[in-house]
Amino acid sequence: MNHATGRTRHQDRVWSVAEHLDDVLAKIAPLDPIELQLLEAQGCVLVEDITVPVALPPFDNSSMDGYAVRAADVAGATEAAPVTLTVLGDVAAGSGALPEIGPGQAARIMTGAPLPPGAEAVVPVEWTDGGTGEGPAATMRAHSAAPQDAAGEVRVHRPAAAGAHIRTRGSDAAEGEPALRAGAVLGPSQIGLLAAIGRGTVKVCPRPRVVVLSTGSELVQPGEALGPGQIHDSNSFQLTAAARAAGAIPYRVGAVADDADTLRSTLEDQLIRADLLVTSGGVSVGAYDVVKETLTALSADEGTVEFRTLAMQPGKPQGFGLIGPDRTPLLALPGNPVSSYVSFELFVRPAIRALMGLPEVHRPVTPARCTDAVASSPKGKRQFLRGAYDAEAGTVTPVGGAGSHLIKAMAHANALIIVPEDTTEVAAGSDVDVVLLG
Repeated sequence: MNHATGRTRHQDRVWSVAEHLDDVLAKIAPLDPIELQLLEAQGCVLVEDITVPVALPPFDNSSMDGYAVRAADVAGATEAAPVTLTVLGDVAAGSGALPEIGPGQAARIMTGAPLPPGAEAVVPVEWTDGGTGEGPAATMRAHSAAPQDAAGEVRVHRPAAAGAHIRTRGSDAAEGEPALRAGAVLGPSQIGLLAAIGRGTVKVCPRPRVVVLSTGSELVQPGEALGPGQIHDSNSFQLTAAARAAGAIPYRVGAVADDADTLRSTLEDQLIRADLLVTSGGVSVGAYDVVKETLTALSADEGTVEFRTLAMQPGKPQGFGLIGPDRTPLLALPGNPVSSYVSFELFVRPAIRALMGLPEVHRPVTPARCTDAVASSPKGKRQFLRGAYDAEAGTVTPVGGAGSHLIKAMAHANALIIVPEDTTEVAAGSDVDVVLLG
């Protein structure tokens, strides 16, 4: 590398997809752990082992709406010869003062309410008359409508053995046992467990902040009228959505004109809030490829970016490096919409997930039978064709052509069909590998 001519490298050799990806991931480490509120930690990787501080549930409680009873009192109950018990009152969820159940007594109890002392079982309300003096009850009457049901008598039509319909203390988790191990990904169930054991915050590897911008003086914000030679900016929207779907916190900057000074100042402004920068456009060999021009002009203390030719289609031109005082990763993607999105899936998404410390950074790859022939694929390049994958049939059908501008076809694809470097055509019915996108 010639330091006198800038910090951007442009090597003549052709890189494979795997070589480029390996180089990207080798230079990216998980972000430093931080303490987050539970809902902010969803999707993040836990970096600490967590034990159960208090037994779960913390007390014996009812799993049914019914009556708390002594098992011996209802042992002989039948529909023909129900047992009549005296009702001492109601025990609702959250109750503090609890009645003590003695011989011949019961308390009306709600699901989740603590089991009162002396009670050994819960008889579901459907096994009783509900205190009405009539036949089997289907439900309890609301306390506001029938306060008398919290007292008086109840007739029990069926027996309940000791422990019936009771969730015992610690039956879910005992005090001191592991709740979650470091490395767990916090989904809804894990968040619920943390809340249940009283954790308000948790230490995790955070979601990375990903700044997305596209370049091109021809780009116009969606919703605005197009002038001569102009197109709507789709890349920044597509890539921002993809970053969010990958688990990142994305910031869409939008389109930057083909001006090196403007792009440079924009990048410098965005570094303060970026764990990863993603650009699209301006990385090829044209006279107005502003990304390459700008990053080539960076001084030695501002980072190193390398532009490469990859043996792939679409997505041949790629850029990658570390810029700014914190050596923030930057991935420069080609500007054609399909090239940009395929490049994101292959390189940016794994980088995002590596920053998150996730155990698996790659999309799943599965074999499938290609229903249609692929007439031509460039020798020496790994081609990624858009495809519609049918999991039930185990088939994939190419969608649209190979053109890197065919964004409509991309919108109707749920997979990428991989055509290896040494394969120039694929016969209909052949087995191929596909990258699953959804």
